[in-house]
Amino acid sequence: MIGFLLTLLVAAVLGSLGAAIAGRRGQGCLVNILVGLIGALVGRWLSRVAGIDDPVTITIGSTTFPLMWTIAGAALFVAVITAVTGERRLPRR
Repeated sequence: MIGFLLTLLVAAVLGSLGAAIAGRRGQGCLVNILVGLIGALVGRWLSRVAGIDDPVTITIGSTTFPLMWTIAGAALFVAVITAVTGERRLPRR
């Protein structure tokens, strides 16, 4: 149970970082978790295509998060969703 909660926490933090890089803020915790999990999948795919391993990973139970690739995948995912929907959101201050 603790491993699952830690996985969600890591996904939320990395998803939030990826969304902030793509210019989106204030999406909410559940959206950031989803963006982090999808970012991990996209990031792993990108790392396989590029043939580059991530030097920094976090392993929680059986789930491994490649930090740099997860953030890059989350930013790419958010940028694509923003481009497809055409929604522009001003940054919060």
